[in-house]
Amino acid sequence: MPVAVWLARLGLSVVFLGAIFGAVWLAGASFFSLNYRQVIYPGVRAWGVDLSGRTPEDAAAALTEAFTYPQRPVISFRDVDRPNGKTWTAMPAQLGLRFDLAATVAAAYSIGRTGNPIVDAWQIFGAWYSGRQVSPVLVYDGGQAQVYLNAIAQQVFEPTVEATLTSNGSDIATTPGQIGRQLDVVGTAAAVRPALLALRPADIPLKFIQTPPLVLDAAAQAAAAKAILSQPLMLTITHPLAGDPGPWTIDPATLGSMLQVRRVADNANAAHYEVGLDPAAVTSYLQPLADPLRKPAINARFNFNGKTKQIELSAPSQAARDLDVQASLAAIDKALAAGQHSVALVFKVTPPQVGDDATAAKLGINELVSQQSTYFVGSSAERVHNITVAGERFQGLLVPPNGTFSFDDNLGDVSLDSGFSEALIIFGGRTIKGVGGGVCQVSTTVFRAAYFGGFPIVLRYSHAYRVGYYERGDTWKGPGLDATVYAPLVDFQFKNDTPSWLLMEVKVDPAASRITWQFYSTSDGRQTTVSQPNVQNVVPAPVPMYEENDTLQPGQIKQTDYAADGADVSVSRVIMRDGKQINADEAPITTHYEPWRAVFDYGPGTQGIPTPEPTPSATP
Repeated sequence: MPVAVWLARLGLSVVFLGAIFGAVWLAGASFFSLNYRQVIYPGVRAWGVDLSGRTPEDAAAALTEAFTYPQRPVISFRDVDRPNGKTWTAMPAQLGLRFDLAATVAAAYSIGRTGNPIVDAWQIFGAWYSGRQVSPVLVYDGGQAQVYLNAIAQQVFEPTVEATLTSNGSDIATTPGQIGRQLDVVGTAAAVRPALLALRPADIPLKFIQTPPLVLDAAAQAAAAKAILSQPLMLTITHPLAGDPGPWTIDPATLGSMLQVRRVADNANAAHYEVGLDPAAVTSYLQPLADPLRKPAINARFNFNGKTKQIELSAPSQAARDLDVQASLAAIDKALAAGQHSVALVFKVTPPQVGDDATAAKLGINELVSQQSTYFVGSSAERVHNITVAGERFQGLLVPPNGTFSFDDNLGDVSLDSGFSEALIIFGGRTIKGVGGGVCQVSTTVFRAAYFGGFPIVLRYSHAYRVGYYERGDTWKGPGLDATVYAPLVDFQFKNDTPSWLLMEVKVDPAASRITWQFYSTSDGRQTTVSQPNVQNVVPAPVPMYEENDTLQPGQIKQTDYAADGADVSVSRVIMRDGKQINADEAPITTHYEPWRAVFDYGPGTQGIPTPEPTPSATP
C-alpha cells in the first residue's frame, strides 16, 4: 500500500477517535454539571475552606466563620516620639478593610459556569483534578483609616509654644518654649494600606509634622539679664581732670528699671531675645553728665625768652573733651554683655590749636610788638591782690591770627572761692566794696597795649566816672583810655589782625605799684601815633553828700566816694605801614564821664553836718 494512502487513512482514524473522545468528554461534563447544579464544583477553595458541593449560602456561612482577619486587632500604632508613648490597636475593619463575602462566593460559584461548554468542562476538570483557589475579595476605604487616625491626632496634638522672657524691675521671669507637633495623618495612612492588603499584622510608628517656635529657649538670655542686675554698675573716667565729678554708681534697682527685653527676628522661622539696658533710659542718665564733663580746648602757655628768642612752656595744653553719649552707651552694653560692671565713659577728644611742643618759629613769635604799663599807687592791699590774681589769668596766653581776644572769656570766675578779695568797685552809681575790685586796672592796661599796638578794638566800655588810677602811665597820662569789665555783661575785646600768633605776658610789680602788659609776635611794620585826649563839656562835680552810718562813732566822718568832674573825651590814633595810613576809617575812642559827687559817712550825733570838708582826722 502506498505510504500516502496509509497516512491519509491514519489521519482520518485520529480525527475519528478525537471526535469520539470529545463527544464522550462533553457528555461526561454535562452529566457532571447536572449532578452539581446549584452548588460549587469539587476542588474549589477560598481562604483555605473547601467549598466543594456547597450552595452559595453554605459557602458564605463557612467563609464567614473562617475569614476573621478584618475583625481581629492586628494593626497597632505607636507614638515613638515620646518616652513611654501610647499605643493604639485597631481592627482592619476599623481602618476601612471590608471582606466582600458575596463577591467571593460568586467568584467560587462562577468556576465552570462561564457559558462556554469547552471552557466550563476544562475548569470543572481542572478544579476536580488539581483544585482551584479563589482569593477573598477585599474592599479598602482609605478615608475610613484617616477618620480613625484623626481621632488619634487629637490626642497627640501638641501646640507650638513660644519661650517668654519678661522683666519687672530686678525680677526676671522666663518660660521655656515647646516644639509643636501634629499627626501626619496622610503619611501614616499610607503605611497602613500595604499591611491591610497583604492581610498581615503591622506595628506602625506614627508620623508627625513638627512646628518649632520662633524662640525655643530663653534661658541664656534670662541668665544674662540676671548677670546685669547682679551688682551695681560703675561709670568712671579713664583719665580724670582736676574738678571732674564721678565716679557714678547705678544700683541694681535702677538698672532693673532700665532693663529692656526685645525679641529680634533672625528670619521668617526663627527669632531670639536680646537683653540689655534701654538706650533711651541710659541716654537720659548720661545726658545730664555732658555739661559738667565738657572741657574746652586750652592752648599751651609760654614765656618769651628775650635772649634766645624762643618760647618756653609755662602751662601745658588741654584737649577739648565732650562726652560721647552714644559711644558710652555702646561701651556699657559691651561691658555688661561681657559680665563687667565697671565701664569707662567715652569722650570725643579734640586737640588744642597749640600743643606743648609749639615753637616760636611755628607760631611766628620773635619780638615784642607792644607794651603798656599802668600804676595803682595808693591802692589797698585787697585791690593789689586782685590785680595780681587777675593778671596771672592772662600770663602766657596766646591769641591766634585773625582771632578776637575776649577779656571776660579768659578771666574766668571772679569770686572769693577763686582767689579774689573784696575791694572798691563801681556799682549802681556808687563806689562800694565788691569782689574783684581792681580787675579793671588789668583790663585798662591790656586795652592800652592793644590800642598803642595798632590792633583793632572790637568792644570797649569806659568807667562811669574818671578814676585817678587810670590817668597815670608810662606813655599815657589823662582820661579817655580806660576799659571797664563786668562779666558776662561788660567785656573788652580786640582783634589780632596779623598772620602771626600773639603771646601775652603780664607782669605785676606791687613794689612799684605797676602792671605791665606785653605783646610778643612778629611786627608787620605798623606804627601807631596816639593823639592827646580832647576833653570837652566839663561838668563840675556835685556838692558832697553826707550819710549817717551806725557803725561810726559820734563825731567820726569817713569819705566813701570821691568827687570827679564830668566830661566828654575823645582820643584818636593814626596807624601807618609802608608810608600809608591803614586805619583811615577808624572812629576815635569817645568817652562820656558823669560828674561824680564825693560821699561822706558820719557817726550818729555828729555835729555840724554837712560841712564843706571832712576834718583831717576823719579822712580815710
